[in-house]
Amino acid sequence: MLMRTDPFRDLDRLTQQVFGTPARPAAMPMDAWREGDEFFVELDLPGIDPDSLDLDVERHVVTVKAARPQLDQNRSMIAAERTRGVFSRQLFLGENLDTDAIRADYRDGVLRLVVPVADQAKPRKIEINRAETAERQAINA
Repeated sequence: MLMRTDPFRDLDRLTQQVFGTPARPAAMPMDAWREGDEFFVELDLPGIDPDSLDLDVERHVVTVKAARPQLDQNRSMIAAERTRGVFSRQLFLGENLDTDAIRADYRDGVLRLVVPVADQAKPRKIEINRAETAERQAINA
């Protein structure tokens, strides 16, 4: 027999949805990695209407907001475990990343952000002037 309401189970489920668990974070589980001069972030957002996605950058903080519509109250639900309403996640990026050049793509329920490394943070070669070379150039001139 399927039990429709159990206040303790409902409270536990609500707590897990709001705060998440170590194995299952709350609303937007994420993977992040670096490949060469770019950082990648993928956020799982299945069932989200792309028009409800909002991505803001302020200084070095990226805020991702998404909305999943509320359930039809006329339905007699047996299980409703997916997070509903508006939820968000903030990513704090280092100053070595170029937040002006972030690219975003939403496909198959996954939001992918590509953040390039800032030019000033990339390794570069510095030419070394040798004293004897400078002296020879001065004599030949």
